[in-house]
Amino acid sequence: MKDLFHRLHVKLKHLNNLRAADVLQIKKHPIQSNESYSEEELIQSFLQKVLMMNYRARYIKTKENDEQAQTEDNCESPEDESDFFDVLNASMSDNITGKSKQIHPMDVQMAVFHCADDFLKQLMVTKLSQCQFALPLLVPDIFTQQIEFPLWTFRQITKSWKIRNTNNETMSQTQPIYKAQTPMVFFFRFGSVSSSKSQLMNSLINDKHNTFFHRNCPGSSRSRVLMDGVVEIAWFCPSGKNTDKFTDCVAFCNLHGDAGVHEKQLQILTEMASVNVVLLPRLHTDDRIAVKIKKMFSEEKPLICLFTEHKSKAIPKKKGKYKIGLKDRNQSEVSEELRGAIKDCLSESSSTFRLEDVSKHSDIRVDEEDDEDCRRGRAAAQQMISLLEKKKLTEIKESFLPHQGKLWHQWSQKNKELHRLRGDDDEVEIKTEMKNKRQNQYKSVISEFMNFFIKEINSHDRHKMFFLKWLRILLDEYASADIITLHHKYNEKWSTVLKLTENTKKSHQLKDEQIELERISEDLQAAAFGLEHIMREIGQIYESCSSVKENKKDLPVHFSSLPSLAAKMMISGFPLELMDGDAAHVPLVWISAVFDQLVQKLGDQTRVFVLSVLGIQSSGKSTMLNAMFGLQFAVSAGRCTRGAFMQLVKVSEEMKTQMNIDYILVVDTEGLCALELAGRSTRHHDNELATFVVGLANLTVINIFGENLSEMQDVLQIIVQAYLRMKKVRLNPSCVFVHQNVSDITAVEKNMEGRRRLQETLDEMTKLAAEEEVCDAECFSDVIRFDVQNDVKYVAQLWEGSPPMAPPNPNYSENIQELKETIMSRASKLDGMLLNNLKDHIKNLWKALLNEQFVLSFKNSLEAAAYKKLDTEYNKWLNSLHCALIETEKKLHSQIENEAIHKVEKSDLQRELKKTVEQVEKSLSEFFERDAYANILIKWKTSFETKLKEHQENIVSQTIIKVNEILQKRDMNKKIDAQRTHHEKTLYEKSKELALKLNEKKNNEGTQKEEFDLFWKQCVKSLTDIDILGDVRKILGDWKEDDKFNDIFTVKSYFTYVTFKNNSKSGIEGVENHYKETLFLQSDSQIRSFIEDVAHQTETMIQSFNISENGYSISYIQQLTDNIKKRVKEHVKGPVKYQFTDEFFIDLIFSICMRINDRITEEHRRFRKANYPVLNLRKKRDEYYSIFIKYCHAATSAAILGQIICQKLREPIELSIYRKTSRDLADEMRSNCESLNGNRSNLEKHILKTLAEEEDFDKYMNYIENPRGHYKSFIRDEVSRYIRDKFSICVLPKMKENIKLLQQKIMNAAHQSTEHVQVNSGDVGLWLKSFTQQLSDQLIFSEEHLSGVKHDDVDDFRLLEDVIRQELPAVMSDISSRFNTDTFPVKLDYKFRPDELLIDHFCQCCWVQCPFCGVTCTNTIENHDGDHSAPLHRVIGIKGTVYKSTNTLVCNICSKLHESYYLINKQTGKHYIKYHTRGGGVYADWSIIPDLSEMPYWKWVVCRFQKDLENCYSKIFEGHGMILNEWRRYTKKQAIESIDGHFQEIEHPVTVSPV
Repeated sequence: MKDLFHRLHVKLKHLNNLRAADVLQIKKHPIQSNESYSEEELIQSFLQKVLMMNYRARYIKTKENDEQAQTEDNCESPEDESDFFDVLNASMSDNITGKSKQIHPMDVQMAVFHCADDFLKQLMVTKLSQCQFALPLLVPDIFTQQIEFPLWTFRQITKSWKIRNTNNETMSQTQPIYKAQTPMVFFFRFGSVSSSKSQLMNSLINDKHNTFFHRNCPGSSRSRVLMDGVVEIAWFCPSGKNTDKFTDCVAFCNLHGDAGVHEKQLQILTEMASVNVVLLPRLHTDDRIAVKIKKMFSEEKPLICLFTEHKSKAIPKKKGKYKIGLKDRNQSEVSEELRGAIKDCLSESSSTFRLEDVSKHSDIRVDEEDDEDCRRGRAAAQQMISLLEKKKLTEIKESFLPHQGKLWHQWSQKNKELHRLRGDDDEVEIKTEMKNKRQNQYKSVISEFMNFFIKEINSHDRHKMFFLKWLRILLDEYASADIITLHHKYNEKWSTVLKLTENTKKSHQLKDEQIELERISEDLQAAAFGLEHIMREIGQIYESCSSVKENKKDLPVHFSSLPSLAAKMMISGFPLELMDGDAAHVPLVWISAVFDQLVQKLGDQTRVFVLSVLGIQSSGKSTMLNAMFGLQFAVSAGRCTRGAFMQLVKVSEEMKTQMNIDYILVVDTEGLCALELAGRSTRHHDNELATFVVGLANLTVINIFGENLSEMQDVLQIIVQAYLRMKKVRLNPSCVFVHQNVSDITAVEKNMEGRRRLQETLDEMTKLAAEEEVCDAECFSDVIRFDVQNDVKYVAQLWEGSPPMAPPNPNYSENIQELKETIMSRASKLDGMLLNNLKDHIKNLWKALLNEQFVLSFKNSLEAAAYKKLDTEYNKWLNSLHCALIETEKKLHSQIENEAIHKVEKSDLQRELKKTVEQVEKSLSEFFERDAYANILIKWKTSFETKLKEHQENIVSQTIIKVNEILQKRDMNKKIDAQRTHHEKTLYEKSKELALKLNEKKNNEGTQKEEFDLFWKQCVKSLTDIDILGDVRKILGDWKEDDKFNDIFTVKSYFTYVTFKNNSKSGIEGVENHYKETLFLQSDSQIRSFIEDVAHQTETMIQSFNISENGYSISYIQQLTDNIKKRVKEHVKGPVKYQFTDEFFIDLIFSICMRINDRITEEHRRFRKANYPVLNLRKKRDEYYSIFIKYCHAATSAAILGQIICQKLREPIELSIYRKTSRDLADEMRSNCESLNGNRSNLEKHILKTLAEEEDFDKYMNYIENPRGHYKSFIRDEVSRYIRDKFSICVLPKMKENIKLLQQKIMNAAHQSTEHVQVNSGDVGLWLKSFTQQLSDQLIFSEEHLSGVKHDDVDDFRLLEDVIRQELPAVMSDISSRFNTDTFPVKLDYKFRPDELLIDHFCQCCWVQCPFCGVTCTNTIENHDGDHSAPLHRVIGIKGTVYKSTNTLVCNICSKLHESYYLINKQTGKHYIKYHTRGGGVYADWSIIPDLSEMPYWKWVVCRFQKDLENCYSKIFEGHGMILNEWRRYTKKQAIESIDGHFQEIEHPVTVSPV
């Protein structure tokens, strides 16, 4: 033994010290398949080949034997015959002697086994298993001969097989081999036998592969030092086919050496075996061996005796006992007989073998138990696993790893939005949201599971390594059964979907099955749980702490130390996630911190060569990397892990002399186009991932299964175009194409034509992308370094035969070795990247990708270019329509001003646009027919035609409204202006005449007043009010004045307003009433939401009419009625199950008009007050009387004009003061009013708190049924209360300050105008022009306001200025005296009130309600893209929703439910919340995310108003809907506090800009 280790250059004191890290380094000498090795190279060569899964590792030759053979071949021939025979005998003797000196291949294997530390030993045995070799089960210690059971080495081995059940169905099974319970057949021999036991066993398991090394294998020798007493084990795994040698998985154990010498091994294995098979020489009756056999023969356990010196066929001696002769018999015949005998014995035996049970035997050493670090690591890992056992696998990540969940995903999405803004409008808001999400992520509790993990990885290196290995092993064991089940379900469902796809008549069933397939896919993703997810959680804990710059209280270490732990793991050989595939984001803060720690630990001059691999799912990427570098990336582990992982591979010192790098950073990626992730692994994600890893690497291996590149071509095109766009990153990537599974050895020669076509295709695509990006790239290699002659490699198929018993193909390993040499050659020509530079490169590349959205969203460059071209043309077509319409508008304006036309119809505009529309339609049709991308563009033709037509209709309708408003305003203003001017002029003249007449008579003031009153009474006539509801009756025609209508906003149910469509269900007329009622429950919230939306749109239209300036017209009611009718028709044509009755339309119009009646009346009153000539005169009585008195006192024209100016400034001043104060007040409330000083969520928080404090059921129902209306009412109440409570301290001071400033401005304008006139020698006209221009930015006041006043004789401008200075303070004082809480809202136009300004700010958002619970979508954009969502859902029964066919209100929250029966489905009669998109329509538009958090608020509401709710809906909470007792324990205080907690993210409001 010492001689053996000496020859292998291994010192005995170094046993168990050979580390995996030493072996996995990049070594200097390459491995050739038929090369001879020196004895000192044997161990390293064996290890390298085994790690590359090359089973020829055991067929090794030494150089000494080759030299000896060469010497013998060169011997000269003897001169005579006798000499010849002497030399021949001598040569044969020497050969035998020489051969005995050769090192046995199994001694090399066992020498490595004894030299290796625990981790390398485990890695080696795992690779031996992949090579389909037998594995050491019991190994005698080379010094003490104590039996060791290396259970640890089996922990990572998993076996898969297929069996047929009693129904002849194929069943798949995958198990960790140490857990598998299988029959076991034990082979051993007594004495020396002539037949090879191991070779016989191979014929039973796999006659094409030497599972057990035997005497006839290449390289075998007589001298075998380390194998005696070793027991090896192998498993036969069936494929579920009729050709299987055994129908179930069977273990085979082989004791090497004489069993009589190794009695302990014999005892253990014969006891545990299902069948014992013994090889025997010729026996004598009193022989010791014969006694043992006789004893075994008498026992019940099956025994098969193989006699090497007998020729007899299989002879059953008795049940379970066989005798078979081997001498001079055909090997195949013997194998068949033996296999038949074993099958018979196994059929009679129920005994099974489990690997772990071997450790129960005494007097053997179990490696796991003998090592304290291993024991402690296992105990720690088991303790962690025990924390998971009460949770479903699909819920574990959400419960134990909260930092990497929804908040991280939302933050990632917001970060992408931030980088893809096309302006800075939303930047502050998005950054604030991101900050809030980080703060909330920071507040997430660190689970006991994570705390325990962090403590353990802080321990010393060896214990930590064992702990991590154990944790990975136990996590795989914990998850494997569920994941296998999910995969089985997925495969079955996928087969069903494929079958239904072929049957067009079952489209509805297909949709249901596709939704179910998507659900299983989601479960697969949720079930993926491994060490990578734990490390991802640590990364997010670090990022959240870094964001708030504060350590977490429950974190066992300071967060700043976490990157160091990850760096240590990477250096130890563990992979680390680089891109989170679930969030589709690179955690830059975490990755940068880890790289900083790598620099600290490895040195700032450490250089790396980055190698990435890219390929379609299941194309063999990870297997290739594992074979190339001896790594252990997950291969078909049943997980759906997404993203990219990086792992360091060290370069040996000898290789550093040839390569200027210290490490190779291997980047492995998820497979592109993953079927299980089809719902989420979008084209954009695949393109983004591919672009990132190719740009990151010095070299990318593009892995292709087979010889067809088509699947990867689209991705490559996107990569090229993305790189052309991202010029700032300055990338210089290169690639190698690897075609795997190419069996034809002449593939290289045959594919020269294929290579040429590949080059042409890639070059053509590059030129196209270069044209799009205005670059000068001519060929693919201009963007990505690529030589078609040298950078296309072919790799043989992986398996040599059919799995599961096929060994890896040695040619595969050798091809991978050649590829590795190519990669090393490339690396040797580069300097590599410093770690710090690589960190910066990752940052720059990812930020460039974040800014690049458009091109990544398309299938390939052709499609991106085609859509871009289409979009450009579409904008040209729109521009043509707009230009034509503008010209038409200009023409109509001129005609209106010249009174050439008095009415414009829709047909008039269409006629004017006809020529342009025809040209656009022709251009569109030609574009889709003749463009070079026509075959790609055709998919968008219909949608663009529809968009263009809709746009045309919209702009025509908008123009009609504008033109008719101009017409109406022209006619009204013309009439009003003429009347007002005439009346004012007449009144001034008459009052002047009366004043002069009275002045001549010297009348006293009392007489003058009596005369003026009489004069005024004769001039003013009475007015009439408008009748809006009367106008509605006129428009509706047959509706009589005494007919009644229902207020549609207050009805509890809309059931009487609808009839169900015939296609809602087959034979809907005959369904039971309960079905109709339940079906309607789906529609009730939809109708209520529709009514509110129509009402809101009507209010918006009213505001656009600007009635306070234009006045009221019955045409407005006509427009409103037409719009409501249009909305109703569009609604019932949509995906709804009902139609509206005529009564619905009538009640809807009257209810809406009743709601807006007060607003229209108020605005029209303002209009009349400002514009109606007679009313205008009424309110100006005091003004005219004042002027009348001046005339009576013989005042000058300048004094009278000054008086008139001050009187006419009164209303503009008042209007300006109120508007300015209103804006200031709105801004102040957004800063100081607690409920209005944040965003919409903050407002909702205060609404909910107020509702809880007031405990008013009617208000709650109003909030639930009419949320927009409730928000508006709440804002109005808040504003009203604020003005009332703070009028004297906030509002009044503002008004007085504003009026003071305005008075100063008017005085200054009068003075400046006087100076201007005197300098320019101007007249009164110039003075008035200067005066009004200076005030135009503050007041609505012009020369037109004085058009009815005669002022031509005014020439004393100093007097005019003085009069204004004297009279204006009285006007200002009079205005100020009327400032109070009552006049404030009355004096303002509706749209300028502070409450309306705030309503406009808060309520321009989405108001769509959840179809289940009625919560409002929280999106701040109305008609936004994407699904509706809300973070806080309510108890569903609040909306009156019941379980199917019951009177029971649903007592649960939709975001917490996984299953329920309240949404009725047409086929099944039930529907699941989690799959609510099956409901179509409004259900499909909502994204309801499962929420396990506890929120007492709505639970308290249900308990507090249980009776009110039951009375309201005539339903009850009982049975399934019984209110839980724990809900009743919540107090109002707890409910309100829970609201504060939920909305805590908005308690730090952003600084707001003025309204």
